[in-house]
Amino acid sequence: QVQLVESGGGSVQAGGSLRLSCAASGDTYRRRCMGWFRQAPGKEREGVATISIGGGSTYYADSVKGRFTISQDNAKNTVYLQMNSLKPEDTAMYYCAAMDYLCYTSLPADFRYWGQGTQVTVSS
Repeated sequence: QVQLVESGGGSVQAGGSLRLSCAASGDTYRRRCMGWFRQAPGKEREGVATISIGGGSTYYADSVKGRFTISQDNAKNTVYLQMNSLKPEDTAMYYCAAMDYLCYTSLPADFRYWGQGTQVTVSS
C-alpha cells in the first residue's frame, strides 16, 4: 500500500501562487506515476498534471499549461505542484494520486492510491 498526504492548499487572490506537496509513504516503490487531480463542487474530478517517477516525463491539462508545474524529489518521496497565475476557476479540492504503472493516462479511475485532498480557493 501507498499512503499519500497532501499539504500546501489555502486561499489566495487571483494572480497569486501556491505550491502543493504530496508526501508518499509505505510501499513507495509502487508509485510509478504520480498525479494531481482536482474536483470543484458539482463537477467531476479531473486530471491536472502527472509525472513519471524517476523518468520525469510530464502531462498537463490544457487549462493549466504554462501556469502549473509538477516536479518530484525522490529522496523525499514527494511530488509538488507549483501553481502560478491562479484563477478563480482553479478553485477546487486538489488530490494527489499514484498508480503502479508508468504514466499512460490522466483518468482518475486508473489511479489506485489517493490522498485526502487539500483545498485551494482563489478569489477574484
